[in-house]
Amino acid sequence: MSTEKKPDNVVFNNNTNSYDAALKPYATNVGAPAIVVKENITWKNKNIHKANKQIKAKYLELKAEYDRMMEELEYNNLVYNAKFNFEPILGEVYHLYRDKNNLPFLSIIAPSECNFDFVGSFYLNSEHMWKKVENDQ
Repeated sequence: MSTEKKPDNVVFNNNTNSYDAALKPYATNVGAPAIVVKENITWKNKNIHKANKQIKAKYLELKAEYDRMMEELEYNNLVYNAKFNFEPILGEVYHLYRDKNNLPFLSIIAPSECNFDFVGSFYLNSEHMWKKVENDQ
């Protein structure tokens, strides 16, 4: 074959010295629709927004769980550091008060039966953790 240049609309492969328009994965005809790369910025932005919302929601869930655990830790420390002269029974409700020196003490006496500075009611669960009991007073 000659080394002369073929026109742009002719699909000729110089390596194989053949016309291979039918073998191409894209249209080679002059009248074929133009290949246009679609803009995917809107798709990216939409999915970035969705992913960010999902990550933020997961973060808020984890933060709420962390805050709840820290509150339980504070209650545990408060009750375990309180003064009491008995061995608490698992599952029983005890009441935490502050004395005149503002020091916490644990008692079996209900808040309705005394005039102490009431802090809260707690029970000791099977894992030996103090859980706050919500009073309906």
